[in-house]
Amino acid sequence: MLTPEQNDLLTRVGPGTRMGDYLRRYWHPIAGVSEFDTVSIKPVRLLGEDLVLYKDLSGEYGLVARQCAHRRADLAHGIVEKKGIRCNYHGWTFDASGQCVEQPFEDTAAPERNGKASIRIDGYPVGVRGGMLWAYMGPLPAPCLPDWEALSRPNTFAQIVISEVPCNWLQCQENSIDPVHFEWNHEYWDKRLREGDDARPGPKHTKLDFSEFEYGFVYKRVRENSDESHPFWTIGRVALWPNAFFLGDHFEYRVPIDDENTLSIAWRLTHVPRDREPYVQTSIPTWHGPIKDEQGEWITSHVLNQDFVAWVGQGRIMDRSKERLGASDRGIVMVRRRFLADLEEVAQGRDPKGLIRDPAKNVRVALPMANHDTTLRGFTTAEIMADPRRRSFLTSFYLQAGQPEWVQRAMSEAMGVPYGDFRGIADMAPGQQTAARQARDSAPVA
Repeated sequence: MLTPEQNDLLTRVGPGTRMGDYLRRYWHPIAGVSEFDTVSIKPVRLLGEDLVLYKDLSGEYGLVARQCAHRRADLAHGIVEKKGIRCNYHGWTFDASGQCVEQPFEDTAAPERNGKASIRIDGYPVGVRGGMLWAYMGPLPAPCLPDWEALSRPNTFAQIVISEVPCNWLQCQENSIDPVHFEWNHEYWDKRLREGDDARPGPKHTKLDFSEFEYGFVYKRVRENSDESHPFWTIGRVALWPNAFFLGDHFEYRVPIDDENTLSIAWRLTHVPRDREPYVQTSIPTWHGPIKDEQGEWITSHVLNQDFVAWVGQGRIMDRSKERLGASDRGIVMVRRRFLADLEEVAQGRDPKGLIRDPAKNVRVALPMANHDTTLRGFTTAEIMADPRRRSFLTSFYLQAGQPEWVQRAMSEAMGVPYGDFRGIADMAPGQQTAARQARDSAPVA
């Protein structure tokens, strides 16, 4: 467990905090490019700062403080220009760096004063990668925006799911180095919800290992239905530094909105069937996933929704001074120690863990991937439709509830098979259950 002081140190992320300063030294995904097909301005809150993300008339993106420097008007109602954003109240205009470049009345009445030269608001670099818009809010020069191999994998259909989760970012991220929760939160609890009290637990974890590498940490596991030859032990899963999870076919980012709220951004790819190749996706859809149903109850039907319930149940900011860690939590302890050590490194003027500074190194960077055999290539349509579990996971979206119909239609068109709502393993016919259990460890879930 942590002391209250250590817990505050790792969870407080606003301006002027040590962890806030630390996390600002990384690029964070904040929106989908496709969101700007229909709007030009989106208000966002990141690391305790209220900002506006916009796309100007030249097609460039900017991220600046939400309130105008003049009379504090809300730039969420601003007007995008050829370069920059204009306040709708009095017309002051700011470029992507936050520099004021126009004061219409002052420029007309007293141009010799050039008062705008000394006026600026906060402005942050924006990058584009994998159909996502990324923000960098730290000291310059910025590191490279990571070019992870999966983000440009060919013959795939990708989609982006965004949700706001009412709890601190760290309890979301600690889930990324917690393998045993899968056995209970995503298997047994899921089966109880779908099948009732007669549902039985899945295979138990029998062995765990945790290790650190350049871009994060890896957890490895053996379960009763596998052994040490399985890729989950020989390769493992990646807790991507500092606030993401990578599983070969998707990333899960946990971006702090502020101390008590987190932006969950899931980026998921699906290989089209081999008989549908070559396939080129022209636009990556972005949709917003609900966390509660129409009755205000928590949604528990999908993997990330089950995680959300667990995280929020720990409190808006988990009190780690009251927890009692067990043997399976060794990875969580390692991650916390690395954060605490890295904060000291930054205080000494050194870079934190995992930054990429060399552009030559930042080219389709590969990460450990236990399910490489099923994510680097597609199956044929016949192979997909013949296997119950494969059909379930490749013709529906298991990761998060609320996938819109228009995204399902796009998936159906890309995959060449009907695409619909995920109903879980329990929805399979009884005769199909045995085959599904045999394939359990090959499923693309954490």
